[in-house]
Amino acid sequence: MEQDVRISTLGLAGTLALPPGFRAVVLFAHGNRSGRDSPRNRHVAAALRAAGFGTLLFDMLTPEEAQDRTNAVDAHLLAERMLLATQFLCDHPAVGGRPIGYFGAATGAAAALIAAARAAEHHHVRAVVSRGGRPDVAEVWLDGVAAPTLLIVGGEDHAVLEVNRQALNALHGIKALDIVPGAGHLFEEPGALDAVAESAVAWFDTHLTP
Repeated sequence: MEQDVRISTLGLAGTLALPPGFRAVVLFAHGNRSGRDSPRNRHVAAALRAAGFGTLLFDMLTPEEAQDRTNAVDAHLLAERMLLATQFLCDHPAVGGRPIGYFGAATGAAAALIAAARAAEHHHVRAVVSRGGRPDVAEVWLDGVAAPTLLIVGGEDHAVLEVNRQALNALHGIKALDIVPGAGHLFEEPGALDAVAESAVAWFDTHLTP
């Protein structure tokens, strides 16, 4: 079900999984210490596939770029890579023009929101979910996000929770803040990541494939 792919002329490595009868595809943007093999994102991706969504996880930097850690926190550079991966999905014959959603974590959430705002005029991105994200890094781009957006934050991740509350006020479209009680930034507590996956599935069920 999973296949290795290469995205754009940069040759970014990705893993595309399209389960039988999939309804849409969710593109993942990882945090600054992760890649396409992030166990947390793969956990959520597995839940999405079980619910009938395709998934694409990819390395957002080339091996050479990854040597410079400042690239890993450059939300605008990562947003460019999200747009390249979005175009890859739009052009992929097996995807067949199905709706595309974004799931972003940490700095990757900011990149996903910037990319969603930039892609808004093309209606490519239909829904966004952020896990423990830093939407504040998206700054003025929050104003341009048209896709329904869910912000998921651990109840014990106090600093990140505050910036997500502020970002929620800055978003103008359909939006929600989901607080997972007792969870920290990495959602390592028992059942916390399952709660994230359930919320993501429900959000994409409602807004990505209405």
